[in-house]
This record gives sequence, C-alpha cells and structure tokens, in this order.
Amino acid sequence: MLGQMMNKPMLISSLIDHADTYHSDTEIFSVETTGGVETATWGSVAGNARRLGSVLSKLGLSEQARCATLAWNNRRHLEIYYGVSGAGFVCHTINPRLFPEQLVFIANHAEDEVLFFDKTFVPLAALLADKAEKLKHLVYMGPRDEEVAEKVPNVTFYDEMIAEGDADFAWPDFDENTASSLCYTSGTTGNPKGVLYSHRSTVLHAFAANSIDCIGFSARDVVMPVVPMFHVNAWGAPYSCAMSGARMVMPGPGLDGESLVKLIDTYDITLALGVPTIWLGLLGYAAKSGSKLNSLERTVIGGSACPPSMIDTFRDTYGVDTIHAWGMSEMSPLGSTNQPLAKHSKLPVEEQRKLRENQGRPPYGVELKIVDDNGKQQPNDGKTQGDLMVRGYWVLDSYFRQEDEDLLDDGWFATGDVATLDPDGYMTIRDRSKDIIKSGGEWISSVELENIAMSHPKLANAAVIGVPHPKWDERPLLVAVKAEGEEPSKEELLAYFEDKIAKWQIPDTVVFIDALPLNATGKVLKRNLRDQFNDVLSA
Repeated sequence: MLGQMMNKPMLISSLIDHADTYHSDTEIFSVETTGGVETATWGSVAGNARRLGSVLSKLGLSEQARCATLAWNNRRHLEIYYGVSGAGFVCHTINPRLFPEQLVFIANHAEDEVLFFDKTFVPLAALLADKAEKLKHLVYMGPRDEEVAEKVPNVTFYDEMIAEGDADFAWPDFDENTASSLCYTSGTTGNPKGVLYSHRSTVLHAFAANSIDCIGFSARDVVMPVVPMFHVNAWGAPYSCAMSGARMVMPGPGLDGESLVKLIDTYDITLALGVPTIWLGLLGYAAKSGSKLNSLERTVIGGSACPPSMIDTFRDTYGVDTIHAWGMSEMSPLGSTNQPLAKHSKLPVEEQRKLRENQGRPPYGVELKIVDDNGKQQPNDGKTQGDLMVRGYWVLDSYFRQEDEDLLDDGWFATGDVATLDPDGYMTIRDRSKDIIKSGGEWISSVELENIAMSHPKLANAAVIGVPHPKWDERPLLVAVKAEGEEPSKEELLAYFEDKIAKWQIPDTVVFIDALPLNATGKVLKRNLRDQFNDVLSA
C-alpha cells in the first residue's frame, strides 16, 4: 500500500518560484564586471530567468543541451542558473582559471551548445568560439557592446536576448532525476572530470544546507558567496538562498581583501562563504583598515583545511563564528559542517574551541566511514585513521560520459582523503592520500604541521610537503611565505613546532618562497612544490 500524498517533482524551478512568490522584494546586490553595483530582487531575477528559459526553448537546442558559463558571481549569472536548468537544459559552469587547453577539452567533452560570458572572459569566449565544436550560440552577459562584437563573431547580447523573452513562461514539468547542472573537477591529475547533478540531488542538498545544524541560511541573513559560482555551484548557496529567501551580495570579480571588507561593511553582510586563501586577504585588510566587520556573524570556510589560527582571529578579534566545512565536487559539495552538540556546551571553553577545528559531522543525507588498505571498516574512535569513504543522496555514482568506469566500492565513493571519525561522527581530515608523509614507516599529517605554521605571526602562508630522504624515505619540508615586513629565520620557525607536536614530526628544514602555487579553486598545488623542492634533503 502506497502513501496517499502528493507526488510533486523536486525541480530547481520550484526554488525560484518560491523566492518569487514569498520573497519577491528581497534585494540582491550585484557587483558588475564593468564596474558599479546594481540592485535587483528575487522577483526581478525570477522574471528574467523565465524570460531566458523561454528564449532558450525556442533556439532549437538538443534535448538537455549543455549551456556553459564563463562568469563571475553576479545577477545575470544567478538568472542563468535558474533559466537554463528550469527550462530543462543543463547549466555548465566552467572555471575560467583553468588552462586554455583544459577549457577547450571541457567545452568539447560537455558538447556545450551555448556559452554565456562576462566581459573579463571575452578572450576565452573567442577561443572557445573557434575550438568548441558543438558551440552554436555565444551570449555576452550585458547590454550591446560594440567592442565585444568586434572580438567575438556572431555574439548575442544577454539584455537584448531576454527582452524578447516571456516573463510568464511556464516552467516545464519533468522527472526530478533529470540532469540540472554540470561541474568539472579542477583536473590536478589528468583531464578534468565532469560531475552531473540532478534536480533532485540539488534540491535535497539545499534542504540540508538550510538546516540550522548545517549552515542554516535564513531570510534574516545577508549572504555573500565569495566562493565562485563556477566552483561547485558556489557550494549550493544560490539554491539555498532562494529556498530561504535570504538577501544576497554577489561580489563580482573583486575578491581581494579590500573589496570584500567594503562590501561587508556597506551591505551589512551576516554570512559569507569562501576558501581559506580568500579569508587571509580579508583578515589582512580588516586589520590594516581598522574595520570591525560589525555585521558579520558567520563565515563558512571550506575547500581546504582551515588553520585554527584563522578561526581564532575571526572569533576573538571580530566576534565571528567560523563554520568549518568539508566537501568536494563529487558531493555537490556538502559533506560535513562543524556545528556543536548540546553536550559540548558543558565542556571547558578551550575544549569547545578545539572541537571547532575539525571538519565537523555529516548532515542527514550523507554517510561517512573510514577503511584500511584492505577495505575493512575502521572504528570511529577519533584516533584510528583510514581512507575516507562517502555515500548519500547528492553523491555521484559515475563521472559524466565515463559510465564504464567502476567508480564505487560496494556503493561507496572513495574521497582520496585520509581521516579519523569520532563516536559522534566528527571527522578530521588528516591529509589527502597523496599528500600524507610516510617517514620511517610512520605517518605524518601535513595538515597538522601547516596549522601550526600558520599560527606563527611572521608567516602569511605555508605548506608542508614530503620530500625524499636517504634514511627515512620521506621527511616533512616547510614551504613558507613571509608576512609583509617580517624576516623570520629557519631556526625560529622550526623551534615554534616544539611542544606542539612530537619531535620526530617537526619539519627538517624551511624554504621561503614569495607565494604558494594555487590551482583554479584556490588550493595549494603541492605537486608543483614537490617538483621544485624534491632534492632539498637528498642533495
């Protein structure tokens, strides 16, 4: 016997319809690529999304055609998110920070038929116009611009395009498991791989993110997704904000500390989301300018491990709660967030603070486990580490157009992380499998060493890698970036590790560089560092 309840498909169009119906006059502030800030509303975004959907439906595109974007976080990009997916097509956000060869590979692998692009990316649009074999329509995200028209043949202008659309366009109904959006991994090894999300997985992900024990977006919030919309759908924030009716500030191309601090102080932002490298710049400018970040209540930090010193600075200097999160493109990306349990309020303050340093516990919809090298599940004792496995409602089961690949192990996806899990499900990433250091048969966590180094006041950034050693196989090497105006010595930095970690785990030496190499999503390219400093200890 089946339950006698309505069976309404969970579609992305329902999110924008909800925002339009109940939060129509809620503001969305958008920093434009060409300069200035414009004010829109959920109502105007919804109307333009329907106009776009109606126009796309008349272009003669293939069924579920991929419609690509090369764009910053702005109002038009938000409309494209909803107009493309709502009309039954696939919104394919391309990371413009990838190498040109990777961009061409991705556009051809996805078989993109439409490309929307911001002015910053006119050269890349021209490249894809020449190299992307299935591309039929190039749409500049703005009003008519003759300069763009000269550089991109047969370009269409977004503002003119949607002016011909129908604001009363009726979103089509279809199966909730239909593909909605496509993101490619950053391709640190080999070609990038596509992760194809569904309407169902996206809506469920938004529900989870909106739970108070996860991130908890609210209609009372002013949300600034600093994480780019071309990186795992801005961690789902555009969908969660529509579901909750939150106000949004779209920061555009200016992701430097000064620009972000000014946006926070101007628009009374309460919640911001981004990677650690972004917050380093923000905290640096806040200290320099004297800003107190008075409106900011919460930051969500993910993408790579957040240094405890950063959590301390946000809390102690600015009164901002940091939600340490973890996930990956293959998980839409939400896997865990660090929110305390009721029993933790009885712990001493220092223990409460220590607890906030790990990556947290999974929300309903995600399951985690750790296994040994033989695939045997390990205990959740907070000490035993193993390879982290995941399964859930918004976790991929295969990569796009690689269905023949045997990706899952008995229904579980191997994340490539080494972690521990405690009895309450709190997860601590010890390292990436490829980055953990094996010295004399014992494991050393590069993340733990980096967290210590990053708390040193004379360092602006740091990474730890394993390099070959004639006796111990591998030993840790600290790669350090000096803070402005500081000149720490190697001896001073190595001494800083004493009493904070076992003596045998302290890095053997330090090398200084001007800046760490970062990939397209702001993560440190340790492979590059290993290539550069591979012979430091064996020479």
